[in-house]
Amino acid sequence: MDLFSRIKHSVFRLYRKKTVEAHRLNYLFWECTLKCNLNCLHCGSDCLKQSEIPDMPAEDFVNVLDDIKKNNLSPDLFICITGGEPLLRRDLERAGQEIRRRGFRWGIVTNGVLLDGQRLTSLINAGISAISFSLDGFESSHDRLRNRRGAFQKTLSAIRLVSSLSKKIPLNFDIITCANSFNFSELENFRDFLISEGVSAWRIFSIFPEGRAKNNSEILALNQKEYISLMTFIAKTRKNFGDKIRLNYSCEGFLGDYELKVRDFFYFCRAGINIASVMTDGKVTGCLSVRAEDFIQGNVYKESFSKIWNEKFSVMRERSWAKKGRCQDCKVWDKCLGNGLHLHASLKSGALRCNYNELLNQ
Repeated sequence: MDLFSRIKHSVFRLYRKKTVEAHRLNYLFWECTLKCNLNCLHCGSDCLKQSEIPDMPAEDFVNVLDDIKKNNLSPDLFICITGGEPLLRRDLERAGQEIRRRGFRWGIVTNGVLLDGQRLTSLINAGISAISFSLDGFESSHDRLRNRRGAFQKTLSAIRLVSSLSKKIPLNFDIITCANSFNFSELENFRDFLISEGVSAWRIFSIFPEGRAKNNSEILALNQKEYISLMTFIAKTRKNFGDKIRLNYSCEGFLGDYELKVRDFFYFCRAGINIASVMTDGKVTGCLSVRAEDFIQGNVYKESFSKIWNEKFSVMRERSWAKKGRCQDCKVWDKCLGNGLHLHASLKSGALRCNYNELLNQ
């Protein structure tokens, strides 16, 4: 690493330290349901058509927002409603209106299958400002991963609907793609396809062994050679197509020399630092990928969210406990801090994966 890169990393570590100390809440996920109309092979939450866990009533989540507002935790908080599939909720618009009434912005993450013109108009009238669509390659790859024939065409129709409307009103949208063995060979053509469809923001993430994905990781996960090629593809796309589509790799793991080449920011797991999540049953964690019991910080049905945010989350804000196993003697520990929390099964286990290590032998 050259001198300029070392200086940038040093400045970033000072910024990270100050950010952790302040732990200002900027982004709140609401897992409004664990029901889903699809049965995706890579689902980290193992969502099903029918869930044993009932949906959280909208008024209960609104109570969380009132608590946040009362205690001035974040005046510019963004609420991301996810699931499961949030469009399965008939009261989604009412929840959105209540969010806007309290001065917060909101958006959804959706598979897009249920989104048509009438529902989109309803969501816009309720104040939605952002939609993230999951689209995982072309038709064969997407439908195979999503476990439903015809899913691609329905999602694409929804994306085209939103893309057309976003030119007329302030509605942000992006595409989220899971890089896996099904779609890996088509990513370049898929990028060109997204550009032709008017998509200007794209995010790529990798398979991680949680939920249903844990049982399917052997058939879905990229091998080391493919993972390195993925980083090269993202870096080249950002360099050569950045004026047409803004591509970022997910916040999973420190990437060595690929830092800032494949995403806009240095690796920083912000779970419990700037990001929190309210799960369907009221449990509170960092991001919704961090579901292990050791990382559950409380429950909004037992104590106030503000109390949980202000007094808990120490395991996410101080990470020395993670320096074990493969991380024990790692020379880049201060840049990584044990990888993403979603890759830890418990406080006692080491990281299940080392992204940096996968990129070393090039």
